[in-house]
Amino acid sequence: YIPINIYNGYFKMHSLLPNIIKDLVFDGTLYHLWFLPASITGAFIAWHLVRKFDYKTALAAAAVLYLTGLFGDSYYGFAKQIGAVQGAYRLVFQVSDYTRNGIFFAPIFFVLGGLIADNRRRAAIKKSICGFCVSFVLMTAEALALHFFRPGRHDSMYLFLLPCMYFLFHVLLHFQGRRMIWLRTASLLIYVIHPMMIVLIRLAAKVIHLEGLLVHNSILHFFMVCLASAVFAAAGTVLWSKYRRKEKHDSNKDRAYIEISLGHLEHNVRALRKAMPPRCRLMAVVKAQAYGHGAYEIATHLEKIGVRAFAVATIDEGIRLRQYGIRGEILILGFTDVHRARDLKKYDLMQTLVSYEYAESLNRRGIPVKAHMKIDTGMHRLGIADDAWADVKKVFGMKNITVCGIYTHLCCVDSRLPEDAVFTEGQINRFYALIDQLKRSGISIPRLHVQSSYGLLNYPELRCSYVRAGVSLYGVLSRPDDRTRSPLDLRPVLSLKSRVVLIRQIKKGDNVGYGRNFTARRDTRIAILSIGYGDGLPRSLSNGRGSVRIGRYRVPVAGHICMDQLAVDITDTEGIAVGDTAVWIDSEENGTFSAAAVAKDSGSISNELLCRLGQRLPVIVKK
Repeated sequence: YIPINIYNGYFKMHSLLPNIIKDLVFDGTLYHLWFLPASITGAFIAWHLVRKFDYKTALAAAAVLYLTGLFGDSYYGFAKQIGAVQGAYRLVFQVSDYTRNGIFFAPIFFVLGGLIADNRRRAAIKKSICGFCVSFVLMTAEALALHFFRPGRHDSMYLFLLPCMYFLFHVLLHFQGRRMIWLRTASLLIYVIHPMMIVLIRLAAKVIHLEGLLVHNSILHFFMVCLASAVFAAAGTVLWSKYRRKEKHDSNKDRAYIEISLGHLEHNVRALRKAMPPRCRLMAVVKAQAYGHGAYEIATHLEKIGVRAFAVATIDEGIRLRQYGIRGEILILGFTDVHRARDLKKYDLMQTLVSYEYAESLNRRGIPVKAHMKIDTGMHRLGIADDAWADVKKVFGMKNITVCGIYTHLCCVDSRLPEDAVFTEGQINRFYALIDQLKRSGISIPRLHVQSSYGLLNYPELRCSYVRAGVSLYGVLSRPDDRTRSPLDLRPVLSLKSRVVLIRQIKKGDNVGYGRNFTARRDTRIAILSIGYGDGLPRSLSNGRGSVRIGRYRVPVAGHICMDQLAVDITDTEGIAVGDTAVWIDSEENGTFSAAAVAKDSGSISNELLCRLGQRLPVIVKK
């Protein structure tokens, strides 16, 4: 906006430097752009208020700031009747020309937005629409009254704007749509460019002698500014998109990387929900970096599409989810030291009670925590024994523990062998027998969950509150030959890829890699790939046991897989070059390069293969 400000004579004013600082901090570099610095300042204040206090206190403080701003703006005529108050506002106006800035007006909208977003309850759509309509009518009446009586120094905000925006936000939350990044870019450009369009429309009207039509007719002037802003924003969006596609280099793909398909993830969520019993909720298991897929990318997207329950293995995984902004329920499936009870409460995490003695110890910490009680029905790993009825009942009476759920773990639910099915049925019966006993004793039963991925696929008839979906959520089964009672159309989410960084020609009899494990039986071409067991690739895939796809060719691993790179034999191929992509796991197929098939080649299962993918692999998101 420097050219516009030169045109307006901005730089000829006295005390130029203080005014530039004031405009950058408070007023914006042009009169319509004060929202930009206000957003920065308001977000900073709101963040500190919510961080230091609870939402209730933060909202009260932000409301005081908002009212202070109103009485220095739209309602200033009332404030200036009191001498001391008028004097205080004069001091404010010496620093900023108006109270329409990020200190007074912006914080309350950020706090309200955070409060609504963090509150899992959504106001009913009819109530929200009615509240918005009533608030809008009252705000319009307020605006007309202020315009008629003119008590304001300026006219920026209104009292009834707050309930109006509160109900409007609730209305909008009932509509889920596709995320269109181009629309976000266009709307930002419309906002930034529209003050310039005001100046250009007025200048054009002056040049062509149509000021009476294009400027003095305020409705037509408004329409022309909107049209010009939209046209310029659309053009800018197209040019920006082309520039980014042309110039952008994704350094994350320079070496080796994980690529995840959010489209496949959404498909799997729909497929699992369709197979689940009525009123059952999906609990997304995102432990171990969401089975190697990237906890941040997976969890944040799942919450965006409506998943409200998550499971992790450790308290630190749970805390990271909260730091990512996850607001849903988070259950810790594993052990947490009782000395970290304060963290459980602070981050609103639900802890698994791994034994009765553990529950007693956690209760003695004197810090109220939420928990799920695990029942050991035969796996003999974690949990209170299913026949320890007295201990289970005592836990419900513990002062500092709120039991939000009860669950068990079926240890051979993935097997369809007759003897394993009998054992699983026994586990299920023992669990529900305990639940029935609790009901008969008058204890209110919390939410129940028995099924993991294979529990849903092999025992879909069980009616529970949650299904703990782990490996199935990511579109794979543990083994390529697994067959389930209820096969679902699941699509793999993850691909694992690396780059060809070097091609070498070696002679017959030459060796490759550590231990001289590969000896060329002919003149051989090898390609060096930038991935190794330091990235989680199993070393057991060495010496031809594993293979990779480059272009249309499937080529074997030559020699030992090293920590950071490996070699493949490309002698019988054509056209492979440095920079080509090598695919180890392909999300577009369920055959040779599926996670389950690669895991089988390595002597393991897909769960382990995916979880061991190294922390240093960047995650690339594919829509």
